[in-house]
Amino acid sequence: MDILGTTLRICVDDLDSAIVFYERITGTRALRFERGGVSVAAVGAFLLMSGPEAEIEVLRKVAATVAVEDVDDAHTTLTGAGAHVIAGPVPTPVGRNLIAIHPDGSVFEYVDRKQVQ
Repeated sequence: MDILGTTLRICVDDLDSAIVFYERITGTRALRFERGGVSVAAVGAFLLMSGPEAEIEVLRKVAATVAVEDVDDAHTTLTGAGAHVIAGPVPTPVGRNLIAIHPDGSVFEYVDRKQVQ
């Protein structure tokens, strides 16, 4: 499994004002999308999320997003090493993802940029 980088996940109350701050400190423009009732903005190495508390409560449990070359390869590697995949692989607006619980109990999202045909 090739790990390409990580994204820091931040739950915010006011997505619009958070975007202004993170665009300014990163020098990049936000990529905005909706996912399951949650408004999301990717800004540089940050993934900002805002939405209903019930949804945000679940998202806070995911420590970070890990970019990988291929989610299918990540699935095989993770399960072979003892992780438990609890969601995915599924398509997203920017590729595919899965969520896995590592043997130590930490939860991570793994994503690739492969579009589903």
